Amino acid sequence: MARYFTYRSLDDLRTDIARHDVDIRLEERVERLLEPVTIGARTIGNRLAMHPMEGCDGTLEGRPDELTFRRWERFGAGGAKLIWGEATAVLPPGRANPRQLLINDTTAPDLARMLTATRQAHRERFGRDDDLLVGLQLTHSGRWSYPEPLIARHSRTLDPLKHLEADSPLLDDAYLERLVEAYATAARLARDAGFDFVDIKQCHTYLLNELLAARHRDGQYGGSFENRTRLLREVIAAIRRETADSLMLASRVNVYDGPRYYAATGQRGEPDPEPENTGFGVSEADGVSPDLSESIRLVGLLSELGVRLVNVTMGSPYFNAHIGRPFERAPVDGYDPPEHPLIGVDRHFRLAGEIQRAHPDVTVVGTGYSWLRHYAAFAGEANVRDEHVSIMGLGRGALAYPDFAADLMESGAMVDRKSCIGVSYCTALMRAKNNDLGQFPTGCVPRDPMYAEQFKLAQGR
Repeated sequence: MARYFTYRSLDDLRTDIARHDVDIRLEERVERLLEPVTIGARTIGNRLAMHPMEGCDGTLEGRPDELTFRRWERFGAGGAKLIWGEATAVLPPGRANPRQLLINDTTAPDLARMLTATRQAHRERFGRDDDLLVGLQLTHSGRWSYPEPLIARHSRTLDPLKHLEADSPLLDDAYLERLVEAYATAARLARDAGFDFVDIKQCHTYLLNELLAARHRDGQYGGSFENRTRLLREVIAAIRRETADSLMLASRVNVYDGPRYYAATGQRGEPDPEPENTGFGVSEADGVSPDLSESIRLVGLLSELGVRLVNVTMGSPYFNAHIGRPFERAPVDGYDPPEHPLIGVDRHFRLAGEIQRAHPDVTVVGTGYSWLRHYAAFAGEANVRDEHVSIMGLGRGALAYPDFAADLMESGAMVDRKSCIGVSYCTALMRAKNNDLGQFPTGCVPRDPMYAEQFKLAQGR
């Protein structure tokens, strides 16, 4: 297995950046990241974010459990002024695993208690929370739903991952129409629980992202760009009516899906030799290369509909994990990276920059920083200065290092020994199902003894 991250200094990293001919710039000091930023009518205290990192640690009823509270409180005390809360299903059949959070009349009071504890942890460390923005990601998992996949379109390359046949039934238009009310109700409950915003999730090939690529679907939710964005537009309109425009709207968007990659674990991944050309943000000419024409159009539509906060991401953890999460060691169900991780980091930065330049009025949250470890903030600083993004976020990196922002505020640097090392053990825990609840909780095995113990249990040790 190749070892990629061998850098002992910023200069070492810059040398490798030049060797791989990628356009990643690094600043020497962190300043802009620590400045306030205005999002809509709110101003938050810095340009640092926690991405929506799911812990798979709720109760079977969808309530936050002990580890959920612990993780959110650690995020609250971590110092990032944007906490983008994790995937929370709007309906039970749309959960991705039996311990995913669910929002309804029964679970909403528990989510409110979790939010209160998060804000309290922030106030206790920083003296205030009026400059903290906390949201909740609303989701329907679509083809990745548990226990039954619920698909909006057929895919020659993706259907076999769930043992689907060419005639497996699709969700009909009537089902999608009913989802509108479910999203609106979920948003109202989130507002009443005290969340500042909701994210209408459109990424990682979950349902709304899959609809964006449904070019060959019949009916009012497939075919044209207008039809493929119809459910999104209906959901946003319904949320605005239900909440009387009292709730900020956001969206985490796949600007590039990418093709499926094939390989046995421990072998180098290779793209589908005959790729489908149906993925969103993917060139119809070759089915592999990014083409952001529709992605830029989508973010423009979101802006027109009043969405001012967009989290840019790409790929899918289920079939091309290196695109979304450049890693050092392959996930348990994955493959060795087909490219140096710096190339994947550069892809994230380039595509987010294209979105931000096309829509300077939108607050773009950038992704793809965790593999850079303790150098991540120097890249985030450069991207903010260059107006390629408005905010830098960490996902896996925040699981490993929830107080990265506090360290940046206190010392101007992140700490090597606290940082994510990209070995994918968090993914291995997420994939582990061999306990009484049918799902192990996920977190950082190398940095958090709580999850090191969970990893031993999952491995039968």
